[in-house]
Amino acid sequence: MTYVIAEPCIDVKDKSCIEECPVDCIYEGNRMLYIQPDECVDCGACEPVCPVEAIYYEDDVPAQWKEFRGANSEFFVEIGSPGGASKVGVTNSDHTIVVAVPPKSN
Repeated sequence: MTYVIAEPCIDVKDKSCIEECPVDCIYEGNRMLYIQPDECVDCGACEPVCPVEAIYYEDDVPAQWKEFRGANSEFFVEIGSPGGASKVGVTNSDHTIVVAVPPKSN
């Protein structure tokens, strides 16, 4: 894995990162976005455009969000590596860690 999307993305899903990603490896769950680790080319284009600073290089994920390293890769256990998020669209699912987080109030 290379980059990871962490807890600040939950219920935000700004999608600026999707627009910057040159390989279309950022997939949309119901409540947050996920980076497909086998498709990510480690370019880092997504990290600086995230307005809530939810994207980190895997070794730099803050301790309070370390479980999101596994959540990003485990999210793809069922869908695999489809070869581009635009082919899949919104998955209408989330990792159990994300589901367990109480909804953010607007």
